[in-house]
Amino acid sequence: MLKSMPRPHLIAICLASILVVGGLLFSPQSTGSVNRMSVEIPIGQPDEADTLNDTPSASAEDRLSNFQAPMPEGRSDDTGTAGQIQAGQPETPAPNASQTTAATAPKLIWKTEEVRTGDSLALIFKRAGATSRDLITIDRALKDKQWSRILPGQKVAFAFDPTGTLKQVTIHRSMLERYEVKLDDTGIQGQTVTETPDIQLAYAEGEIHDSLFADASRAGLPDTLIMSLANIFGWDIDFILDIREGDRFRVVYEEQYLGEKKIGLGGIVSAEFINQGRTFRAVRYTDSKGRTAYYTPEGRSMRKAFLRMPVDFARISSGFNLRRKHPVLNRIRAHKGTDYAAARGTPIKASGDGKVIFAGRKGGYGNTIILRHGQAITTLYAHMQKFARGIRAGKYVKQGQVIGYIGSTGLATGPHLHYEFRVNGVHRNPMTVKFPQASPVPKSERARFNQVAALAIEQLESMSGSTQVARLDTQ
Repeated sequence: MLKSMPRPHLIAICLASILVVGGLLFSPQSTGSVNRMSVEIPIGQPDEADTLNDTPSASAEDRLSNFQAPMPEGRSDDTGTAGQIQAGQPETPAPNASQTTAATAPKLIWKTEEVRTGDSLALIFKRAGATSRDLITIDRALKDKQWSRILPGQKVAFAFDPTGTLKQVTIHRSMLERYEVKLDDTGIQGQTVTETPDIQLAYAEGEIHDSLFADASRAGLPDTLIMSLANIFGWDIDFILDIREGDRFRVVYEEQYLGEKKIGLGGIVSAEFINQGRTFRAVRYTDSKGRTAYYTPEGRSMRKAFLRMPVDFARISSGFNLRRKHPVLNRIRAHKGTDYAAARGTPIKASGDGKVIFAGRKGGYGNTIILRHGQAITTLYAHMQKFARGIRAGKYVKQGQVIGYIGSTGLATGPHLHYEFRVNGVHRNPMTVKFPQASPVPKSERARFNQVAALAIEQLESMSGSTQVARLDTQ
């Protein structure tokens, strides 16, 4: 029958049969055991290809043939293209902007120069490989001209990028202070950077067998703090004449740290000295005006109006004696002062606040300075090698200020200081005269002082017999 039909009819029947069978196979109502996956195209949303290419929408068959199904969990597609996220593997986060900048920033090349005597910044820049143009550009840009202040021994660090362009200059003024100059696309900026060290309390104690200096050194007390200890108690104790074997001392002092590195010393916080059975204690106190001094725990000043000894650790070669035989004139001549023997050039300090009323050559006294302290008291310092810079008649000086240096000018057999103490023109023995007391802690400060003193004494007692250190809160 089919053979007798015309060929066009035959083709039409075949096409109809294919459409009927295809409809049955792809009908949503059909059931079977074959697994299927449906692809849902949302109505009203353009296909990606339509948006990108502006071409007629692809057929369902085309979309099916191009669709890649997700792999079952736990399996990976070895043939997947680069950039596809495979199931079971974590997504790698994209680097952020700071990471990208850090990765791409050029590595700086540092060179450090030490400031030598007679150096200028121009010479240092040249040694480091920077140009004079760099120096001029920086100097013109910075309003603070203190940036260029340098001293021998300081370090100046230069940072260059790989092309040799200067990017930073850092002048290390000390362990705690540096000046940084940074050069970048935004311009030139300079600033002083100051580090705040951590403060730790340290403790030392000892017994006198030889001398304060020798025994304190053996106890681990630094030299500068031994001098401070002598100055604190120097108004009450003569460390040449009064010291006895068996005397004892205890000291709490500060050490400065940057991180774990010890960089220096602070001052004495509290101290005790037992001399011939007498106990002396001192605590440090800074008042509301920023003035620091040492007081007894009761608030009396450790400082007297005058120093007992104007030369540190000197030897008394001749005391106050009105019937002494003069070593040069070889006849009885009153010695109306005290002689302190020390090495030539040893500093001499003003024993009290006062005004220089004489500074010059004075007969057998040689180079001499006379200070007036108030209306009634004068002190005389003779046989000096030279005067300290700036010391002249009319100049006011502070207690402990260096006014000259040990010498042997005038009638002197060797280097020493001849020191006189006069009250209303009458000579008094500098070693025994009773000195007036300095001002105590004012009443307005007493409550705060009592708290500071109590803590300082507690630290002294709690650290006794140990080598412990305690970190302080510097805030």
